[in-house]
Amino acid sequence: MKRFDVVLVSLDPTMGSEIKKSRPCVVVSPDEMNQWLQAIIVAPMTSTTRNYPTRVGVLFDGKSGDIALDQIRTIDKKRILKTLGSIDSPTSVEVSEILVEMFTA
Repeated sequence: MKRFDVVLVSLDPTMGSEIKKSRPCVVVSPDEMNQWLQAIIVAPMTSTTRNYPTRVGVLFDGKSGDIALDQIRTIDKKRILKTLGSIDSPTSVEVSEILVEMFTA
């Protein structure tokens, strides 16, 4: 599993306003972490688009939506149901830029 892969993740159980159910998520943790640890960091994808600065528009598998960087979470790899593919290079660059802005502001 590599950074910017899209994986189907079982996110339940959740609490409050966390994104629920099984859904595609983008792996945002570094490859070194993904290789050696049992936990990875993901950002859920949603078909609901919002004009938030922490959302990145994405077209994946013929469906448009957002990558919700405001909903990133660390998950155990056991939550991953399957690998679906990966996001394209321009989208991965945008995800990286927003993550840097989120954590250095």
